[in-house]
Amino acid sequence: MGRDTLNTILKVNGMLVKPLRQYRKTTSSAHFFKKHKDLVTGKNIIRPEQVWVSDITYIYNHNRHYFLSLITDAYSKKIVGYNLDVTLTAELVIESLKSALKNRKFKSNLIHHSDRGVQYCCNEYQKILRHFGVRTSMTESYDPYTNAIAERVNGILKQEFLLEERDCSLAEMKVIIKQSVEAYNNIRPHLSCNLMTPAKMHQQNTLKRKEYKSRKVPHKVN
Repeated sequence: MGRDTLNTILKVNGMLVKPLRQYRKTTSSAHFFKKHKDLVTGKNIIRPEQVWVSDITYIYNHNRHYFLSLITDAYSKKIVGYNLDVTLTAELVIESLKSALKNRKFKSNLIHHSDRGVQYCCNEYQKILRHFGVRTSMTESYDPYTNAIAERVNGILKQEFLLEERDCSLAEMKVIIKQSVEAYNNIRPHLSCNLMTPAKMHQQNTLKRKEYKSRKVPHKVN
């Protein structure tokens, strides 16, 4: 049985994982830090570590809530840095940035793309980017799905790995996040990676990446 036939059978029988369409606001652009221009929209991304996209997602399970900061390579869709915490401080995203930079494989020019949230615009975060010679790019609209790659990865982790179905402590959730990221990077084939895993896609630069289309959605809470 092929993939499409299996998908059709599951859909007819109501067995597909139903994606959550609502989103919860995790960043605020109402601040006085510098907001950078969008350097990514329309850019031809042809290699790993040319553009990183960063985003924060909200995880709610059984009266507990966590915030997950993710940095994803726009070419390979590999999660290169992440951090989980219970608060939306700048330290949440700074730790994920540090882990991404520590795991960097190539020394070519790199752009870091995010929304205009205060966590990304703050002096400490921008100081780290400048120190490592990484250029800053930010979305210039207020559509939460403009940063489509980051939103797609958020959805995969939350919906396919059922992160919101577990009742566990912060320490336990960090272990689950680590296992989920490793499975996503090294086991799960990705359609936009020509059915390779993101880790395999990240090791080469000859294949053309698949583009994500921006979605227009009502203003709700994720």
